Amino acid sequence: MKIIKSLTFIGIVLLSACVTVNIYFPAAAVQKAADEIVDEVRDIKEQKKPDKKPDSQSWFLDGLRFSIGPSEAQAQTVNIVVSTPAIREMKHSIRERFHLVKPFYEQGNVGENKAGLIEIRSTDSLSLKDKADLARLVEQENNNRMILYTEVMKANNLSAQSMPDIQKIFANSWRHKSKPGWWIQNDNGQWEKKQ
Repeated sequence: MKIIKSLTFIGIVLLSACVTVNIYFPAAAVQKAADEIVDEVRDIKEQKKPDKKPDSQSWFLDGLRFSIGPSEAQAQTVNIVVSTPAIREMKHSIRERFHLVKPFYEQGNVGENKAGLIEIRSTDSLSLKDKADLARLVEQENNNRMILYTEVMKANNLSAQSMPDIQKIFANSWRHKSKPGWWIQNDNGQWEKKQ
């Protein structure tokens, strides 16, 4: 009986000592960093957007964001590290390869998928040499992207469980910054030409 009471007491102490830690994933800061990286590797010059008057819908959405998550000001205080030697090397490799991959985007041979990777869509119009070149380029690109995502995760002390979130955020950037007419895969897995 004494042993049961002792085990019960120890169990209660252990249960009360358990604390659930809610780790905040800085999605807004990672999205901003992803956008900057995609701009840099694709050499996209930032264009000044015209000022937009707030409408009732944007006012509602801003209020909703405030009520369910950290404010934009809070999200901006998180600085995502994107300038380690490994990250710089991956950005350089992706940037150097982009001019080789770009014609395949424009011909519809590849597209941006929902996992932040490029995917071969069609090789019907390609010669055997072009098919081999494309397969090599896609493999190199996807390897570099996965290394980039892993390095962003490591440099910012994010858990391994955050990798799908990082890939999804980068996928958003790659797709959003694709040119009209390029193929992109939506979150439901359907392919469409970007408008």
